[in-house]
Amino acid sequence: MFARSVQPDTVSLFSSTGSLPLGLFSTQVDGSLPSDSFIHLLNDTTSLPPPSPSAVLISAPSVYRDEDSDTSQGRELSQTVLHIQSPTLQKTFVQCPPLAPHAAWDSKGLGLKHTWLHIQVRNLGRDWSFEVGIADKAGRQGIIRCSTFQKSPKLIHNRNLGAPPLLHLPLAFPPSSSSPLTAWSTITLNLPKFVPHFASLSHNQPSSDERGGLSSRVPLPGGMYSHLTFIKIYATCRLRRVWLSDSAPITRTPWEFELYGN
Repeated sequence: MFARSVQPDTVSLFSSTGSLPLGLFSTQVDGSLPSDSFIHLLNDTTSLPPPSPSAVLISAPSVYRDEDSDTSQGRELSQTVLHIQSPTLQKTFVQCPPLAPHAAWDSKGLGLKHTWLHIQVRNLGRDWSFEVGIADKAGRQGIIRCSTFQKSPKLIHNRNLGAPPLLHLPLAFPPSSSSPLTAWSTITLNLPKFVPHFASLSHNQPSSDERGGLSSRVPLPGGMYSHLTFIKIYATCRLRRVWLSDSAPITRTPWEFELYGN
């Protein structure tokens, strides 16, 4: 998608306040649950405009310690964000590049070579997960999945023909605080650092597929990191921005990428 493009130091893939927020993404919801499964742009403070009449918004949890969501809603953003909600996490998501039905795995995909990925997200107190696809210099691909419900790292081999191996990692939001600055978090991944974990976990555990059965070994990514192939963000969360950079987060980020509580 961007492999042959000039790539600046910072590339924004998603901004909830942009003129076309999902211009680079496809969306999918669980059509069997119209009241519980939907993707909707709304104001983080007011939760307006409401979704379709059949949809029911969940209540956002408090970020204040020892206070319930009815008495304190935390420090929200006074701007439009993307609300992704569903009890069936795996069936409700946004993906970049857009999902192509029945398409084979593309070794290039996004083709973005930046080493740092940043996701600005609000914890809604439900299970949440996201995936990124990576490739090494030899073209071997892998998927990194981070989930709030995963307890320990695990390497999984997909049964789908040609699907890359999946590295499933636990993810935890910051604990509630007595004096939070905002209800939002910025999750940052240094993508090259995850490449060696495919091989290290392969040596330490039996290879298994997503259904729990034993699987034959497939080529694992290793060596030098090359590029990002895709990103997929599942329910349930609120999303403000997704971007990539060549710089570590300790360096100054553009002011418009910062989080400002209401």
